[in-house]
Amino acid sequence: NSYEISINDISRQEEESRMKRQLTQNVAHELKTPVSSIQGYLETIISNPELTPDKRQFFLERCYSQSTRLTGLLRDISVLNRLDEASEMFDLSDINIPKLIVEIQKECSKEMEEKQMQKILQKAEVLIEALPYIQRFNRKIIVVKYGGSAMVDEELKKNVIEDVTLLKLVGFKPIIVHGGGKEISRWVEKAGMEPEFVNGLRKTDAPTMELVEMVLGKVNKSLVQLVQQLGVNAIGISGKDGGLLKVEKKYSKGQDIGYVGEIQKVNAKVLYDLLEKDFLPIVCPVGLDDSFETYNINADDAACAIAKAVKAEKLAFLTDVKGVYQDPADKSSLISELSVSEAHKLIAKGNIGGGMLPKLNNCIEAIEDGVSRVHILDGRIPHCLLLEIFTNKGIGTAILGDHEERFFTAEEIEREKQDGSR
Repeated sequence: NSYEISINDISRQEEESRMKRQLTQNVAHELKTPVSSIQGYLETIISNPELTPDKRQFFLERCYSQSTRLTGLLRDISVLNRLDEASEMFDLSDINIPKLIVEIQKECSKEMEEKQMQKILQKAEVLIEALPYIQRFNRKIIVVKYGGSAMVDEELKKNVIEDVTLLKLVGFKPIIVHGGGKEISRWVEKAGMEPEFVNGLRKTDAPTMELVEMVLGKVNKSLVQLVQQLGVNAIGISGKDGGLLKVEKKYSKGQDIGYVGEIQKVNAKVLYDLLEKDFLPIVCPVGLDDSFETYNINADDAACAIAKAVKAEKLAFLTDVKGVYQDPADKSSLISELSVSEAHKLIAKGNIGGGMLPKLNNCIEAIEDGVSRVHILDGRIPHCLLLEIFTNKGIGTAILGDHEERFFTAEEIEREKQDGSR
């Protein structure tokens, strides 16, 4: 019996030894991939000193990932007490693997810490750059005309609302005036109505006006909902509420274009009261005439009239263009700052045309009526509002009075013109 037990013990030990050897072989073969990968990544880093920080970080992160895998495999071999055997199966004699792992982990940790610190410093620099603007415009009114593609794309819409909400939270008093032309066109088409244009302006008959008011009301409440979700109280109103926008019938070169109104008076008290109660007003561009007929109003005109009435510090137009160009055909000729007199010269030269002409005239009129600065921005750029208001150079065109302080010197402006003309 003792002999049988001894034989069984020997057989069991041999079987365990065989299984360990097989497992060790499997693990040893698996070592090939991470070791060769690490060697390849390190060779790339060492032999390419011109690598960008991002590329260098990419390869170091891959090294770190493979080294973690390598550590696990070596741990398996150590448990099996077969490291020597594994080394014979796969020649690792020229690599001090534990030391290599430590070095890689140290280097990766250092790189990651440096990258994280760079991100923190960049954020700090942005806040420092924004601080004087936050101080300067604290408790000041800014009117944002929201329209174009930024109203159609859900992600861009979210970005715009986040920007305006942040302005509110850091002390600004924002007012949103929104359009809805693309959404109106979509619903007009869905209703099977044939759009009619007079001198490039949509003719708005009674059925179309009913549809316009419905669509703009829907857009208005969707924007209110987005602001509320971010923890800021918003109130959506139309120009009819409280007699906010008083209009008269507008004609295009003497021709009747239906229920399209031209603003005659803004009841600023409605907006002042809302701002005083800490609400963010969102205005739908529909107004009433003396006979209490409903009229559609161009959103640019509404924003401009409201900005003048509330003596806004800033008026920002979110559009589908980057700003005003010296030469519309040359996209490198974007003007960062433009005085009213310079704007008049551009118009006189014929450099401004299309939809930009009435917009720029609105900007000039707003400046001449007391608005400090007007900004024309590409609403398709994420967070364009914050980039324009809280950074020194901005990303669009700022229109300002002739005697307003400019960020750029005359020499820098001239250099910008020359760079644009190349």
